[in-house]
Amino acid sequence: MRTFAEQVKHLAAANYQLSAATLGERPPAGTDHETAPDSVKTKAQVMEYLRGSFTSLHRVAVALDINNMDDPIPSKGNRTRLLMLIDALVHSSDHYGQLVEYLRMNNIVPPASR
Repeated sequence: MRTFAEQVKHLAAANYQLSAATLGERPPAGTDHETAPDSVKTKAQVMEYLRGSFTSLHRVAVALDINNMDDPIPSKGNRTRLLMLIDALVHSSDHYGQLVEYLRMNNIVPPASR
């Protein structure tokens, strides 16, 4: 079972890895196997890491077009660029649901439900 912060760090690390593979780049140092670097500890660091991961995914979305969306990504089993972006969206939605449940189990009303 992951803590709230561990859930957020996992999501961010996965975002970085998916976007790096799609763009042919390397994820940030220490981002391994959907795990954030050990240096990401405080709430401010976790939030900065998360924001950066979505910025990275935004770069993928902006780079995606009709001519390259079906390009295979060899390092990801030849999944296409479009599928990589869809994977990121599905993964984010899955973890959003888990975070909402975590909040509710701790008697916190999620912001979207207020």
